[in-house]
Amino acid sequence: MRRQATPAASDASAPPPLPDRVALLRASRRLAELDGLPEQALRWHGAAIEGRRALAYEAERIARPRIWPDTLGALAATGWRVARTAAPDAPVVLVGAAATAFGLPVGPPDASAGTIARAQRLVRAGGPAYVKLGQFIASARGLLPDAWVDAFAWCRDAAPPLEPGTAEAILRRELGERAHGIELDPEPLAAASIGQVHRGRLRDGTEVVVKVRRPGLRARFRSDIETLALVCAGADRINNAVRVANLPGFVAVFARLSLEELDFRLEAANLVESVAVLEDIGVDGVRVPRPLPGMVNERVIVMEHLPGVSYARLADQPGAVVDGPRLLELGVRAVLEATLRHGVFHGDLHAGNVLIAGEGFSLVDLGLCGRLDAAERAGLVRFLIGFAAADARMQVEAMRSFGALEHDADVDALVERFQAEVDRLADRSDGAVTFDRLGLTLGRLLQSLSAGGVRIPKELVLFFKNLLYLGDFAASVAPGADVLAVVEGLLQDLFSQPDGDGAGLLALVAG
Repeated sequence: MRRQATPAASDASAPPPLPDRVALLRASRRLAELDGLPEQALRWHGAAIEGRRALAYEAERIARPRIWPDTLGALAATGWRVARTAAPDAPVVLVGAAATAFGLPVGPPDASAGTIARAQRLVRAGGPAYVKLGQFIASARGLLPDAWVDAFAWCRDAAPPLEPGTAEAILRRELGERAHGIELDPEPLAAASIGQVHRGRLRDGTEVVVKVRRPGLRARFRSDIETLALVCAGADRINNAVRVANLPGFVAVFARLSLEELDFRLEAANLVESVAVLEDIGVDGVRVPRPLPGMVNERVIVMEHLPGVSYARLADQPGAVVDGPRLLELGVRAVLEATLRHGVFHGDLHAGNVLIAGEGFSLVDLGLCGRLDAAERAGLVRFLIGFAAADARMQVEAMRSFGALEHDADVDALVERFQAEVDRLADRSDGAVTFDRLGLTLGRLLQSLSAGGVRIPKELVLFFKNLLYLGDFAASVAPGADVLAVVEGLLQDLFSQPDGDGAGLLALVAG
């Protein structure tokens, strides 16, 4: 049984353009509250456009299977690690699981305890890129078997802390005299695979958060990625399943995401854009920390401290009372409306990055952001309408906007197979897709599309993962909520606006 789709407007000759982000930054009142931040925000924004382009080129280059001089040592080290795990297939199995988490048609990996244990040993013995692959797996509930997701949960928060004093030394070296007025707490707030985070204070008592990049990380990531590229290229030649999944292509995507997270100047650009976007759509209860002008470079970022506690730890807070429905509405707006209006969204909304603070919450760690162009935004709108209406053709056709279909794809056959899966999922006994069942629903849909030859694009996977994270969020603050009712309510509100973005978004919906 299908839901009623939102009434469609006639096709426009071209999708409406995204809002002007430069104008958005200039108009932001929150950015203007900090001296020098609007001007610096514009510089970060402009430099980030070229920076992302350069990193995309570099990622393609280092993910191309070649023997570099510094790769020989990495290969030897990888060979030793593989030998120690007694699993020659461990690197390919690990990359395959991570690629499945990204929507590639690899198929569910072997979930036997022995296979998972071998992949875990490789991650524990490997470099930072291997830990990052483990983090991808840990964030893929609904796309991977639970046994894989649970086995790699430690990758999110088990990175060893830097030696005492190291973070402070990095801060002094990178910022010079500007660091003299910052006092760091000796105990880190968090230690991750890329950076370590400390609370701190400026001379005037202002509370800040300082994030420093681990020493030598860029060179280690590069050698790890070059090694993975060679391993996957070799497997691609002899394994048809690997060839179909295009694991070498996934390594290139993984390289790009990793390199972007290594440059904290890009994170600063993500932060100021997100501040301006949330302000523009009027989500007053959601905050993003503002980076401090003059205190950001590639290896260090200093930003304002925002209060809050992870929603996953709310149950541990004595006497904590939250307005669950309000928080859920804020969460849906912060994810969906920001994406649909502006084409930019937080790319990693796991529980540690969403901090409940009173009647609202703070979003932190924006090293990874999803970005859609006008055509991709149009495709996403059509996909969401098709998802809400259980309309397989609308969802499949929307994939064209992302370049996810081959030019000779048999669309009718794909739609027929996909519609059978959609109808099966839509035929639910209670008539609702609650957030705790959203992971299963989206996971089956993505797997069905991938099995039909659709290459799920990176930005769409990041967006779907945000919906899965919303599931975890809602289960903590508003269990039992109907996800489609919440999403459809927001879409109806957007489309009902008679002018501006409402009319533009309605024009995106194909008949």
